[in-house]
Amino acid sequence: MSSNESIKNWVSDKIFDILGYRESTMVDYIIALSKKSKDVNSLISTLKEQDFPINSKTKSFAQELLNKTQQKIQNITSTSSSSSLSSSSSQSFKDKEKDKIEFLKKNKSYKLVIDHDDDIVNSSSSSSDSDSDIERKRKKKEKKKEKRDKKDKKSSTRKKSDNNWDDEPEPESINEKQQEDNYNENNENNSNNNNNNNPQKRQPYKSIIEEENNDNKNNNIEKKDERKKEEEVEEDEYEKEQREVKELSDRIKKRDEKSTKKKVHDDSETKESIDRKNRLEQSEQLDTERIKSRRKYLVGEEQKRLILLKREIEEEYELFKDQQLTEQEIKDFEKKKKLYELASQRLNEANQSDDYYQLPSEIKDKDSLLKSSYTDKNLNKKGGNNDSLSFNPEQKEWEQNRMKSAISENRASSSTNIGGGNEEYEYVFEDQIEFIKEEVLNQGKKDNGVLILKPGDDGSAQAKMTIQEVRKSLPVYPYREELIEAVREYQVLIIVGETGSGKTTQIPQYLHEAGFSKTGKIGCTQPRRVAAMSVAARVAEEVGCKLGNEVGYSIRFEDCTSQKTVLQYMTDGMLVREFLTAPDLASYSVLIIDEAHERTLHTDILFGLLKDITRFRPDLKLLISSATMDAERFSEYFDGAPTFNIPGRKYEVSTHYTQAPEADYLDAAVVTVLQIHITEPLGDILVFLTGQEEVDQAAEMLQTRTRGLGTKIKELIITRIYSTLPTDLQAKIFEPTPPNARKVVLATNIAETSLTIDGIIYVIDPGFCKQKMFNPRTGMESLVITPVSKASANQRKGRAGRVAPGKCFRLFTAWAFDNELEENTIPEIQRTNLGNVVLLLKSMGINDLMNFNFMDPPPAQTLIAALEQLYALGALNDRGQLTKLGRKMAEFPVDPQLSKMIIASEKYKCSEEILTICAMLSVGNTIFYRPKDKAFAADAARKLFFHPQGDHLTLMNVFNQWRESGYAIQWCFENFIQHRSMKRAQDVRDQLELLLERVEIPLISNVDDTDSIRKCIASGFFYNSAKLEKSGLFRTTKHNQSVQIHPSSCLFQSPPKWVVYHELVLTTKEFMRQVVEIQSSWLHEIAPHIYKEKDVNDNQKLPKNIGKKQINK
Repeated sequence: MSSNESIKNWVSDKIFDILGYRESTMVDYIIALSKKSKDVNSLISTLKEQDFPINSKTKSFAQELLNKTQQKIQNITSTSSSSSLSSSSSQSFKDKEKDKIEFLKKNKSYKLVIDHDDDIVNSSSSSSDSDSDIERKRKKKEKKKEKRDKKDKKSSTRKKSDNNWDDEPEPESINEKQQEDNYNENNENNSNNNNNNNPQKRQPYKSIIEEENNDNKNNNIEKKDERKKEEEVEEDEYEKEQREVKELSDRIKKRDEKSTKKKVHDDSETKESIDRKNRLEQSEQLDTERIKSRRKYLVGEEQKRLILLKREIEEEYELFKDQQLTEQEIKDFEKKKKLYELASQRLNEANQSDDYYQLPSEIKDKDSLLKSSYTDKNLNKKGGNNDSLSFNPEQKEWEQNRMKSAISENRASSSTNIGGGNEEYEYVFEDQIEFIKEEVLNQGKKDNGVLILKPGDDGSAQAKMTIQEVRKSLPVYPYREELIEAVREYQVLIIVGETGSGKTTQIPQYLHEAGFSKTGKIGCTQPRRVAAMSVAARVAEEVGCKLGNEVGYSIRFEDCTSQKTVLQYMTDGMLVREFLTAPDLASYSVLIIDEAHERTLHTDILFGLLKDITRFRPDLKLLISSATMDAERFSEYFDGAPTFNIPGRKYEVSTHYTQAPEADYLDAAVVTVLQIHITEPLGDILVFLTGQEEVDQAAEMLQTRTRGLGTKIKELIITRIYSTLPTDLQAKIFEPTPPNARKVVLATNIAETSLTIDGIIYVIDPGFCKQKMFNPRTGMESLVITPVSKASANQRKGRAGRVAPGKCFRLFTAWAFDNELEENTIPEIQRTNLGNVVLLLKSMGINDLMNFNFMDPPPAQTLIAALEQLYALGALNDRGQLTKLGRKMAEFPVDPQLSKMIIASEKYKCSEEILTICAMLSVGNTIFYRPKDKAFAADAARKLFFHPQGDHLTLMNVFNQWRESGYAIQWCFENFIQHRSMKRAQDVRDQLELLLERVEIPLISNVDDTDSIRKCIASGFFYNSAKLEKSGLFRTTKHNQSVQIHPSSCLFQSPPKWVVYHELVLTTKEFMRQVVEIQSSWLHEIAPHIYKEKDVNDNQKLPKNIGKKQINK
């Protein structure tokens, strides 16, 4: 380690010891100050100006630092005289030998010239020498000899840089000096004897060397000038690029301001015009209030009349039920009943809004479930033809079958005894699971381990309560005033409350009612889309407004807000993107980060951003809401923010573990559901599974096993919940369970903390979840099934104790819980790809990512991989600064590779097709479905869409043909395509089209030029290229990893030689999903900074029947 580095490390340690933090720029600055300081007192006074505490540590630090720096300066001064000698001694032995040989060769050449000149001089003027000339030459020789002796004496006293003495000069150097003297003497003789006869004088040896040195200096100066000019050109280009980025941001901001209606106050207006406008506004407001009042009066009058009509019908029924009525009286009575039913139905429909996600109303008629039919009123929103539903019985049949997959219609008679006749159903429990009970000491009583429910414990009593009664019954309600006072007193507040305490739905309403929404909106973030939508719908119902007015939500590709919105629920990713257009979040007065304990990627980013904002916006209130008691870390991170605890409702939850590990946890979960349904008292069941595939598989297994029992058991209503499920089917989990029936909810970890489902008494926890994992070495991001943490397992257990005492059945052993599970889940920021996040932070002007204030910093390797990828895509320059291309890419809420592909579509003139492909890729793998009973027909229908050049073009074919059919459901049904996935792709495409206009890229269609489309795809995914090898496997070009094409790909049977892929997935093997065929030369053409010509060489021969579909021949 050099002396500079050692001093820097020493100063850095001392600064950290004194101030409690360290920074590289401060270290350099303090060292520079010490070099300029004359004494210790001046250095101490300078440190005091830099906020150093003046104590014994600082004084000793200043003294030691001054000694070190002054000593270093003296060493540098003392060694400057021997710099030339030390530099020559540091040269290697081989270099010395080469220099000596070259020097001797030069001397020989000079000697030949001298001899030649001597001959000429002697022959021309041998008799012209005089005594005076001889005497002059002798004196010069003596002077030179004296000078040479002095130099030798000096050189004997010098030290080398390695402290070795150099007493004698090397023999070569002596010879060189002698040759130099001889050369100069001969030159002098020649100059004296041949001044008249030789017009061109010979230069001395030293002057020749000086000329060579001057030439070298001139060359160095020229090179420096060229380098300086290049740097100036680079600096000009960099400044130009930064100006373009700023201009683009300004244009985007102005376009947003134009699209947003705002009242602008013009100071130039006269007082009269202002008064006139105020009067007009007041009159308009008065008219508006009059209309509202009239509507309110009409609604109230209509309700009153309905109540009177209902009373009249009831009274007539009570009066005349035992009497015989005439035919006319019976008709009149039936007419009143019919009128009441129609009026009530119309009023209910008028109060409902089908435009957005809604929670279902309470079902009072148990038979109405059978009468309800699945409709989609927004089906024809994009101009589709909906007439096919009216004449297609097969379509209706298919729709009913799809509904049956979510709600079982195995109705049971109310007289069936669940608890009896266990021997009759033994065939259902061939592999019955035995559980060991763990005693949990909470409130309530047990009877030999059997849970006895009281009437109303299943949540039905809460369903009969009014909205205000439900609000007052929540655990957060008694702390309403204390919470409001704490928010007023502190800028940042940590709120800890169990899931179901009401903190998500009630706290924003409390703040709104207390007047915090007068200066801005109250925003509440959620980690999942389903949670944001369902919570917003619930709060809108409690407030008594239409969703999208005072209460709204904002999720990716869907914005349900308006200018009236004061309570806005959103995903955490949407709030992060708001920083692009409004870095100060001026439209918000309160921000609530809900479910902070989940530590999602965007939540961790928000922590760092909001921590900075609260420092320069003292009017902004920040609430961090967590469902776990581990809030100390949040408090420490936010500079010691206070914690507000909301005690949750405590019910007894008994935990049951399996005696031995289960080999198939999915089958064990299904068996446990049936076991509970037959043997346990009433109460709904919540089952946690890892993903959509397992949820659908478990629903099918339950339907298969219960279908043969018919009415022998009570009804088991099967519902499910996961992120991609349609919203109307998601709402089924909130519907009250009919009498004498049991509901089972098959859910992913979305039900762990984000949602509260009433009536859950039993929880089945297999102990697994899906987590996103990213490997920066291979660049592969995959969803891996991993064991849950202890914190997650306890959260799942708590779902059984929301409304009544319950039971939690864990499908793993107690030993595994104690010894194999981690304490907490790894934060997502430490196990995911950071490309999109880095691009967003760079767009916000945050360039020093390594020193960004993360709560848990991401791995350096992952951060470097993201920076490398963005640099390769052109989003960052060689300085790490955002480019104009990168600023445009940041506007799209998709992965950086997809956004680069969208922007490159302008160059390849195929933006329409690329938007379609991006929209279809964003939907995922939910386009096609394959029912088991029609697998052959589904596979044949899918092959009709196959494109010989890749899956991206196949997806484009699907969307284009669906559009040609008029967006018809019938077409989707006939081709085994999920209509709702196509609708979502259409919504995504519409928003991407708006963003394309926002970044000033025109819409151009070029559907027939597939080469341009594939080139455009490769321009975004050139990092994901792979080459076919002799073994039949593909090898990725950048990470040198063996992979295969996924069997669902259209290129699986006949793989081409070169492909680019959308993603790598790890299942049984490492597969490439969504691949497209490319030419190898395109890679060098598109990314010459990444691929050289040798990297894409195609000379390798392949065996027969492999790579038949080559296009690069």
